[in-house]
Amino acid sequence: MTDHPTPQWLYPRPDLPPVLSPDEADITVNLWLLPKFSMLTLYCLLEPLRVANRFGRSLFAWRLFSNDGEAVTASNGVTVDVEAALGETPIFDNLFVIASYEAEATVAPSQWAVLRRVAAHGGLLAALDTGAFILARAGLLEGYETALHWESAPAFVEEFPTLALSDARYRFDRQRLTGGGGAASLDLMMSFIEREHGANLVPALSRQLVHSRLEPRIDDERNVDIGSAYCPRSVRRAEAIMEDHLAQPLTIPDICQRIGQSQRQLNRLFQRYRGETAKGRYLSLRLDRAQQILADSRTSVTQAALAAGFGQPAHFSRVYRERFGESPRTTAQRGKRSP
Repeated sequence: MTDHPTPQWLYPRPDLPPVLSPDEADITVNLWLLPKFSMLTLYCLLEPLRVANRFGRSLFAWRLFSNDGEAVTASNGVTVDVEAALGETPIFDNLFVIASYEAEATVAPSQWAVLRRVAAHGGLLAALDTGAFILARAGLLEGYETALHWESAPAFVEEFPTLALSDARYRFDRQRLTGGGGAASLDLMMSFIEREHGANLVPALSRQLVHSRLEPRIDDERNVDIGSAYCPRSVRRAEAIMEDHLAQPLTIPDICQRIGQSQRQLNRLFQRYRGETAKGRYLSLRLDRAQQILADSRTSVTQAALAAGFGQPAHFSRVYRERFGESPRTTAQRGKRSP
């Protein structure tokens, strides 16, 4: 029995279409664009979904909606086409509200009804930047902690003094996802993807997007749910040590001694925040390194194995196939065909 998760994320294949229709994807993300929305926020939400589709599975599609079905102009003056008016197509599972300036100026009763219908069906409601004002005015943030852009916080507190406001960059609270928008939306979407498809995909996405994921600013570990991007300092320190010792792996007791943490406690934290034991996480990081080397270079399988700390080729091939669903040689051959 192995102590690492079942493989599912393959290295991106250039022949795999990154843009899917709702009929082809496992999950369709619905985005409602309000006039003068932030283009940066939209890009940060969509690009992780597009890149995720390059990892060997049909994961995500997305649909853009506006108030009236017409194209929407962002705050930077760029106009974006949409699929339909909000309300014309049934939405039950998720809806992202993307607003910035004058959030509620053009919202009609029919759109309030869509938000309440998604909530009634237990779907996820997400609000970026000033989108939280729309959810709050619809009565859909009662009992939830909310994150929004720091400039909007004083006005939000003044209008909704009974709602809990977080100082985090974004907040995942059960079926509500709120955030300040802008570049923080990239990490917000990483958390969404992690919740839908597990933690193993996110590091690969970060590498493809050349992005270092940041945790939201949260002071109390006890108030953070598993869906949050937060993880304890001891887990991050252990992972940093693992990353520094991939070619010559340390033992887990050695790592525990370095960070001053018991092995039992460290495994408990890894299980909670990474979904696997510390040993399993270490193995995953080493295999990810080997895969990256094989796919990105002309290095031999033996050299890649040694660079990831595997001295026995048979063992390396077995655990590699278990994680990625293909042999190291297959990955290497595909990498050599890539331009």
